[in-house]
Amino acid sequence: MESITGALGPLFLLILLGAAIGYGRWPSATFWPQTERLIYFVLFPAMLIGTLATADVSQVPVGRIALVLLGTMGGLGLLLWRCRGYLGLTPAAFTSVFQGAVRFNTYVGVAGAAALHGSMGATTAAVAVALMVPVVNVMCVASFVAAGTLGSGSLGQSALALAKNPLILACLAGIGLNLSGVGLPGWSEATVGLLGGAALPLGLIAVGVALRPAALLRLDRGVIATNSIKLLLMPAVVLLLAWLVGLDPISRDVALLFAALPTATSAYILARQLGGDAELMAAIITGQTLLAMLTLPVWLQLVG
Repeated sequence: MESITGALGPLFLLILLGAAIGYGRWPSATFWPQTERLIYFVLFPAMLIGTLATADVSQVPVGRIALVLLGTMGGLGLLLWRCRGYLGLTPAAFTSVFQGAVRFNTYVGVAGAAALHGSMGATTAAVAVALMVPVVNVMCVASFVAAGTLGSGSLGQSALALAKNPLILACLAGIGLNLSGVGLPGWSEATVGLLGGAALPLGLIAVGVALRPAALLRLDRGVIATNSIKLLLMPAVVLLLAWLVGLDPISRDVALLFAALPTATSAYILARQLGGDAELMAAIITGQTLLAMLTLPVWLQLVG
């Protein structure tokens, strides 16, 4: 347990530092939204490209990881949708619950995988991101369409935003450079490495800045349902499937880590733009991020 908490502890401290910075609104109210755009559009894509372009992906069991992670995410997403009537939520509230159940915080996932298993963990995490990001974005937009919270114009804008998603484009670029044998020639590898090195610490602080402690006052069946699925049921199913398909320890740990992650802070923006319940989304993001500081080490300890 000490090695797991020793690896994840610094990540949680950066998130709490971000929460303190956000509470104090330092250095200004506009600084962190702009910084988060820099992380999302430049730094984190650079890290993904640098990792995927030069990694020996043949060591990663891509097919089995896809089966475990995408199978669990799709299955639980479908189950949640079929059970929406039992929750008694408005369509807008249900879309926030759906996002909270299936989305994952990429920054925490990649940072945690690298902290636990070094470069091989980071490579496996990058593969998981390449597999999960397109699927989870399609699932979430589809949930807004099916719930009827957005019109046809918003659907077109969502499809365009999905096609221009910087994480998806970065994964495609990194895989393309890897398969072509080009890699990152000359100074590009060092340059991309420097940019990518800034992504995770700044990303974790930005996660903390985005937390809304006041939103924790909202505790209803939607919050309980989405937290139970994301932090308890999804890791349990992934762990079972990882055992059934025989994942190696590193791939199993990374798959479990991504399954047990709190939902992404970007879910709040999507909820605002596509007609979801933004206040409920803020409560889910904040609650899951804080609860995951307790549940993540426990899940990893079970297989450790």
